[in-house]
Amino acid sequence: MKPVQSSLQKWMQQNGNFQENYQKIKKDVLSDPEIKEFLSLHPELTDRVIEKNLIKLYEYKTQSKQCENCLGYDSCKNMLQGYSPILRVENNEIHLSYEKCHSRLIFEKQQEQQKLIESLYMPREILEATMEGIDLDPNRSMAIKEMDQFMSELQNGIPRKGIYFYGPFGVGKTYFLGAIANELKKYNISSMLIYMPEFVREIKSSIKDDSINEKIDYFKKADVLMLDDIGAETHSAWFRDEVLGTILQYRMMERLPVFFTSNYSMEQLEDQLAKSTRGDIETVKAGRIMERIKQVSKEVPIFAKNRREE
Repeated sequence: MKPVQSSLQKWMQQNGNFQENYQKIKKDVLSDPEIKEFLSLHPELTDRVIEKNLIKLYEYKTQSKQCENCLGYDSCKNMLQGYSPILRVENNEIHLSYEKCHSRLIFEKQQEQQKLIESLYMPREILEATMEGIDLDPNRSMAIKEMDQFMSELQNGIPRKGIYFYGPFGVGKTYFLGAIANELKKYNISSMLIYMPEFVREIKSSIKDDSINEKIDYFKKADVLMLDDIGAETHSAWFRDEVLGTILQYRMMERLPVFFTSNYSMEQLEDQLAKSTRGDIETVKAGRIMERIKQVSKEVPIFAKNRREE
């Protein structure tokens, strides 16, 4: 059986058009400034070796190098999206490999950063919130100031206290959490956003599959924990003391911050937490929870326009 290469050469000789196109491509490739420079740096390469590796040289020529012809990662035209071709010589052979380009490195960093934000039942709008998207309403100035202060302290590590945002419906409290979470990822700090009413249901359901301790432990140790809409529902004494109390106690001891949003001030929330689903009033236990909340967050009111009515 004749070697494939000799058969191909015979076929090329019998096909004038192919041979003509091949010579044209060869000339075009070898006249490329970058390839000419590459070959000049490797005078040891014979014409036979160059001919043998012409397809590699052609592939190199047709690819974008270091994003020079790209608008960004999504518009990359290369065979391997986000990779730039590299030519090298080893053992008198031409090798073509690819390395990640600048655009892909940025894309991967953004993807990794996005993983730093985890959430339970938070809407997409909140997960995409930005500091720039916050309305500069004078009634939000105190909240914005406290947010900026928290961010400035990140230079020296994660501050021990988060912020307890409270105010009426629709003033942007939850949006603030999302904006802070997206700022934190720039510092490679992870955050966990939790919508409290659904969190309660999540914990109750985890009792069935015996994963409750694992979940509580996870929330205890998150870099930054964010509890949205605390006080929205009356909790059982068990959830208040054994779940919320345990999480807050750990974070207080470890000096890990917690952010909250609520329709209640801290004083009002204490009254709300004192009520159990059985109708009992337990002021002492509610006071213990509030003491922990005060240790891990700073109370900041927001009384601005209702954004949902705009």
